[in-house]
Amino acid sequence: MGKISPVSAKYIINSQITIEGTVDRPDVIGAIFGQTEGLLGADLELRELQKSGRIGRIEVNTETKMGKTNGSIIIPSSLDKAETAIVAAALEVIQRIGPCNAKLHVENIEDVRISKRTFVVERAKELLRGLMENVLPDSRELADEVAQSVRVMEIVEFGPDKLPAGPAIGESDEVIIVEGRADVLNLLKYGFKNVVAVNGTSIPPTIAELAKEKVCTAFVDGDRGGNLILKELLAVADIDFVTRAPDGKEVEEITSKEIHKALRSRITLEQARAELERMNPYELSNRHHIMRPLQQLQNAQQSVQQKPQMIVKPQQVPALVKSLPLKPLTAKKFPLSTEEAGKFKAMLDDLVGTRGGYILDNSLNILGKVPTSELLSTIKSLNTGMYAVVFDGMIDKMFAKTAERANILHIVGMSSQVRPGETTVNVMTSTEVQEVING
Repeated sequence: MGKISPVSAKYIINSQITIEGTVDRPDVIGAIFGQTEGLLGADLELRELQKSGRIGRIEVNTETKMGKTNGSIIIPSSLDKAETAIVAAALEVIQRIGPCNAKLHVENIEDVRISKRTFVVERAKELLRGLMENVLPDSRELADEVAQSVRVMEIVEFGPDKLPAGPAIGESDEVIIVEGRADVLNLLKYGFKNVVAVNGTSIPPTIAELAKEKVCTAFVDGDRGGNLILKELLAVADIDFVTRAPDGKEVEEITSKEIHKALRSRITLEQARAELERMNPYELSNRHHIMRPLQQLQNAQQSVQQKPQMIVKPQQVPALVKSLPLKPLTAKKFPLSTEEAGKFKAMLDDLVGTRGGYILDNSLNILGKVPTSELLSTIKSLNTGMYAVVFDGMIDKMFAKTAERANILHIVGMSSQVRPGETTVNVMTSTEVQEVING
C-alpha cells in the first residue's frame, strides 16, 4: 500500500468522531474504507487513492470513557481542493462502526502550504534580525564610529585646570568657550577645534588667563543654565563675543547648521551685558515652561519705608529690652483680606496639578510662573519686590525661612508643615484661605 508523507501533502482533513460504544482503531479505519467504497466512483476510491499515494496514512486517535469512544481522524491528501473536499464530505456518511452508532464530523481542511508559508515568513524574520545584529555595520556606521573615536582622541587637557579642549586651542587666535566636555565633542564633530570647556558654573582661572590673550566667544546653552554661566564668565573673564544655542537647546545637541548660524549671529560684550540687564530670572529659560513676567522684577521698588536709625548707648539696652512688648511670633502677622483670599484661591485652583507657582507683587499682579522645583532658587536670586507666593505644593520650614528673608508677606500652598510661631510670614493652606472667604 502506497503512503504519502505529511511533508508532501497539500491538504490535511481534520475530523472528530463520536461512537456510542467501545471500538478499536482498526474498526474505525475499516468502517471508513468499507462505507465509502463505491460511493465516489473509481477515481475517488479511498483504497486506490491510498495505493497511488494521493491519500496518505489515515491516523485515528481514540479514547474510551464511560462506555463511549471519542477521537480524531487525520487524513493527508495531495488531491486538488475540490477532490479533497469531496473525500472529506464522504467521511460524514459513516453512521455505524461495528455494532455501535457513530457520528463523524469534519472540522476543517488545512492547507499545509499556508502553514509552511507562515513558518517561512517567521523564520525569515528571525534570520534577518540576526543578520542585522551580528553582521558588520554598513560604511556609514563604520565612518561614524571611526569619526567618534578620532574626536575623543583629539580632546586634550588644557591648562593647570586640565580643561577638555580641542587640539587647536593653543595655536588658534580665536577661542570658543563652552560649558562641558559633551559640547566640545559636538563642536569637534563639525570641525571646530579651537574649543575649550569651563566644566561647570565656577569659572576656572585658566579661562580668565586665556581670555586675556585670545579673542574669546562664549557659546552657551539656550536655557537658564547658559545665562548663569554667561553671567559668571562676564564677571571674571575678558570675553569679546557672546552667542547661544537656540532656545531650549544645549550646545551638545545642536546640528552643524545651528552651530554656524549661532556663531554668525554672535554679539559683542556690550550688547550681551545690555541683554542680560534687560532679563530677569523668569526670562532666563522657557525650557521648563516659565512664563515671562508682566513687569521687570529688577526695577521693582520696595514699599517698605526706611526708618531713621536710633543710636542706643550700651547702658540703655537693659531698659529697652524690658520695655519691648513680649508678643510671640505668629504666622498670621499679615492677615488676608477677603478680596486677597478670593484671588489667592482662584490662582491656587488654576495651579492644581501643574506643580507650578505664581509670584505676585503688592498689587497682586502675577510677575511670573515658576516650577515648584525652582521656586526657592528664584526667590533667592530676586530677594526683593515680591509680595506673595501661591504654588501647587507643600510649604516647609526652609521655604518659609527663604520667603521671610526675601520680605514676602504671604505664602499660599496646598498644605503646610510650618507651625504657628516658626516664621513671621503669613503661611496659609487652601483650606484656610477658603475659611477666610467664608468669613
